[in-house]
Amino acid sequence: MLAYVIPLCLAIMGLALMLTLARLIKGPDLPDRILALDTLYINAIALLVLFGIWLGSDLYFEAALLIAVMGFIGTVAVAKYLLRGDIIE
Repeated sequence: MLAYVIPLCLAIMGLALMLTLARLIKGPDLPDRILALDTLYINAIALLVLFGIWLGSDLYFEAALLIAVMGFIGTVAVAKYLLRGDIIE
């Protein structure tokens, strides 16, 4: 059963990744683009976790954790830049 479900989920998450990338490029305002970037890295995490389950490898889970940490730091840095105009005070 998982042999059919995981590739289907990978395809659906790939489609979500492409739609989010389109929103990132087209986004009408800067906050919309930041939200799309945040959603983009969450979709990338989901793709890596699904791919790790499909292959049975732990390496992809560690990469997903690294992407989660770097995405959080990036979101905080961009939000701070939008509020104050600089990142480091």
